[in-house]
Amino acid sequence: MDLRIGLVFLLLMSFWAAGRDIDAAQRGVKPGETSDCGPALRALLEEAAREPGCRVVLQPGCYHLYADSAPRRRLFISNHDQPSEHAVGLELCGAEGASLVGEGAELVFHGCMLGVLVQDSRDVRLEGLRLRYALPAECEGVITDISERGTVLRMLSDRAAWTVKDGAFFNCGSGIPLRVRAAFAFLPDGRVVPTGKAGDIAWSARAEQTDAEHVRFAMDARTAGLHPGHVVVLRDYARPHPVVMLYRAENIRLHRVVIHDSQGMGLLAQRSRDIHLSGGGCLRLPGRMHTTSADATHFSNCAGHISVQGATFESMMDDAINVHSTCLQIAELLSPTRFVARYAHPQAIGFETFLPGERVQFIRAATLENIPPIGRVRRAEFRSPELVEIETEQPLPEGIGPGDALENADYYPSVDFSHCIVRHNRARGALFTTPAPVTVRNNLFDWCSGSAILLAGDAQGWFESGRCLDVRIENNVFDHALTNLYQFTEAVISVYPMVGKPTEQREPYHRGIRITGNTFRTHRVPLLFATSAEDITFRGNRVEYDDAAPPQQDGRPFILRHCGAVDSEQPAP
Repeated sequence: MDLRIGLVFLLLMSFWAAGRDIDAAQRGVKPGETSDCGPALRALLEEAAREPGCRVVLQPGCYHLYADSAPRRRLFISNHDQPSEHAVGLELCGAEGASLVGEGAELVFHGCMLGVLVQDSRDVRLEGLRLRYALPAECEGVITDISERGTVLRMLSDRAAWTVKDGAFFNCGSGIPLRVRAAFAFLPDGRVVPTGKAGDIAWSARAEQTDAEHVRFAMDARTAGLHPGHVVVLRDYARPHPVVMLYRAENIRLHRVVIHDSQGMGLLAQRSRDIHLSGGGCLRLPGRMHTTSADATHFSNCAGHISVQGATFESMMDDAINVHSTCLQIAELLSPTRFVARYAHPQAIGFETFLPGERVQFIRAATLENIPPIGRVRRAEFRSPELVEIETEQPLPEGIGPGDALENADYYPSVDFSHCIVRHNRARGALFTTPAPVTVRNNLFDWCSGSAILLAGDAQGWFESGRCLDVRIENNVFDHALTNLYQFTEAVISVYPMVGKPTEQREPYHRGIRITGNTFRTHRVPLLFATSAEDITFRGNRVEYDDAAPPQQDGRPFILRHCGAVDSEQPAP
């Protein structure tokens, strides 16, 4: 009898641990209706958040969510604009083990809003979802005519997504008219136009609408290397919020989640740990050429392990993945253990970078050197979203003072970026600045417009820091990266920290970089650029040269500046 009772108890516990499913359709949340399902779906997620292991299950089809009914939240989101509040479509806050599952469900967001927020939660799973906005934040048009009289675009975007007012063109898809400032161009086959020059094109906002779908802009786009048939994305550079945000979240999984477009990043994670993406990615919608307005995925001040496996990222206006710390600038010394630090970049303010008990790495700004010893925070209090007063247990290292920087030494994630496709995007393919191990293996980087991989770091501009000490770039295919030039993109693989005074460095910034077993298909551009780095290995790689795009830097395979030991061989033809 005791054995039978024990077995029944174990079965009940197993059932409870597995959680229960909430069928959204049975609760009245059904696909195919254009009415606002946001309030009802938010209520189901709030119910799931209270019950460990609970899943909200959506049937295939479209679900519409509107900014007008969405709750407003005061959030500081890294690497984005800082509006006073954000409309939030869906929330999983304070959840443990909850899931939102939709085998083919498509969430369509209307207006200026953050799509999905996962905050103060752990073991949350998003699965089988497609996320998009009803109108694109940035509009597209195909060039039909170019002359001294101007450049004519046949607009491909919904008429509600743009307007011409008082002789100027505005993007309106987010609900906020934004004057166009620049453009970005694609070939009809989806690749970025390979000009060999800066990929961003200065674009005149002066315009006249000639009929229902044609607009003439007051510029001759031939000077930028464009021709009839090219598809132009008209940009304003606004990024109010991402589609998905993870904040103070742990062990979060996104499985087969596809993001079609955005009003900023696709996925933004900050002060979170152990994030796993598998399948999905960023994919074009039929009839549109670009996807996200900025990075596909962006990890700021995260910890634990970041895994991105088997995803496809295409046609983003920035990187497929960017992993970095956010360093603060010392603004004022109050005592040997007390100082005021500044969030120096206006798009990265207000979120917790340090909490009591966490370790501090100090950085000499001019040389980007990590200065020992590592300290520990006793107290951290915000004076404003831009300023935080910090007290450390130990005095500041000798020579560290105003203008220097500090980063959280407990928030360095390891990264595994493998079996992914990155193609036809602007800027860079993958960007890493973390001293924890980084693996980039078995990926295809297909006609990335800038560098395929960048190891960066700075304490003077973006304030994205975290020196690399163990990076393995293995068995990837780099197919015609660097067809255009962007910030820090000097080669297919660019190791480019911003060091103000490299000759004063006592040691290089990055080290431990292994580039082995890769295939480079290239139009005679540098394969590797490195500055302020050492212990680099470039061996066992194969290169195939052609003339598919203009060459750069005289076709030299390596450009090395202020570097220590480099073990390289001429790549095999």
